[in-house]
Parts: sequence; C-alpha cells; structure tokens
Amino acid sequence: MAGQSLQSKVAIITGAASGIGRATALLFAREGATLIAIDLNETGGNQVADQISASGGHAIFVRADVSQSDDCKRAVDTAVAQLGRIDVLFNNAGMIRRSSIVNLSEDDWDRVMDVNVKSIFLMSRQVIPLMARAGGGSIINTASGWGLTGGTKAAVYCASKGAVVLLTKAMAVDHGPQNIRVNCICPGDTDTGMLRNEAQQLGEGPDRFLAEAARRPLGRIGKPEEIAQSVLYLASDASSFVTGTALVIDGGGLAGSV
Repeated sequence: MAGQSLQSKVAIITGAASGIGRATALLFAREGATLIAIDLNETGGNQVADQISASGGHAIFVRADVSQSDDCKRAVDTAVAQLGRIDVLFNNAGMIRRSSIVNLSEDDWDRVMDVNVKSIFLMSRQVIPLMARAGGGSIINTASGWGLTGGTKAAVYCASKGAVVLLTKAMAVDHGPQNIRVNCICPGDTDTGMLRNEAQQLGEGPDRFLAEAARRPLGRIGKPEEIAQSVLYLASDASSFVTGTALVIDGGGLAGSV
C-alpha cells in the first residue's frame, strides 16, 4: 500500500512563511521533499528555508506576489532551473477581509479575489504543462469551510473560497487524463496569525474570538500541523485515486457546531 513519503519529490508551496503553509513546508521536508517556498514575507520565508536546511533538508525561498503573472513565472522558472521538475503544487496563499458587501471596498474585493483565486490560476497555468510532460503530479488548493457554507461578515472570503472549490473540481476533470490530481482542503478555524487578525478586523478581543471559534464538536480550533497532515496525504501516493475532492478538516464544525 502506498505511503505518505515524498522522498525525491519537488514541491512548491505558496504562502509558506507562516501558518498552514509553514507547517506544511516543514512536514514535507521531513517526508523527503525538496521545497520551493514562496511568500511575500521575505523574513519569514527565509526563516522557513533556513530551518529546513538546518535539519538536513533542501529548501529554496523565492519572494513573489502570486497574484502577479510575472512573479509566478519567475518562481516556477527558478524551481525548474534549480531542481529540474515539479511534482507537487500547494496553492496555499490566502487572505481574509471580514466585511459585508455594503461595507467592503472595491480594492479589498479585488485583492482578496486576486490572492485567493487568481493566484491558483496563475501558478497552475505555469505548472500543469510541466507536470503533464513529466507524467503527472498533485495540486492541492486551500479553500475553506466557508467555501461550502456562508459566514457572517465574510462575503468576499466566502465567494473566493467557493470559487476555489469549483475551480479545483474543474481542474480535476480537465487534467485527470494527464495523471494530474487536483484536490482542495477546507480547513475550519485554525490557530494562525490570520485567525487572530480576523478578531482585530471585527474589533473583538482575541480570547473571546478564539473561544467562539472553538465551539464545534471537538471543542477546539485546529493546529496548522493538523491541516498539514491532510495536505501531505493529498500530495502523496497514498491518495493516488483521489481527485476533485474538497476535504473538510474542521473538528466537526460543518457537521453540527452550536
């Protein structure tokens, strides 16, 4: 039975400097992958790459804005020039703006859609031809539980993550014949800087906000490392017959939280 090792595989992770991206980069490296870590946060991105290298792994940091076509091409070209191929693409870069439609600026709408959705299009457009020529690969996109159901004061975030879910399915249909699997993860509230930033955007105290977020059947929010384990599964040969799925990882939040 296939395991979850990524030995000898090359993986690109966007949004790799913090949160779920950082946890996944560290896990992938432990499982044998060589990493291209992409982020706008140069300090955090270099720290992740240095930590992986210090542990005996191999990681390259590329500073890039994945909502920009030229940056995506440069990052992928760097990966191919230095490592020769790409086996896994984790489109994880994301952001949130907590607002209803009437209070949301056009600039914020555009930025969230660019980072959460357009980046997947731009990165995948660069990577899919390479994977196809190499005989296949795995693409994982970060959606959200709020890509499957609505949330309060999160209109553009819900819209963007709903788009990720259906974009994932469409890509899986198109590229399955090329042996490219495309899946997305739908995390619930996870202990990251982005979650705490939501509290600030809503003008709520972080302790109260996190306590409310923990009101789900498992009684807590998730850890980035737990979400990373699900990404590893979808990246590895253990999920060799899985494509087009939206994997919910939310401690039962969508199943029946109160």
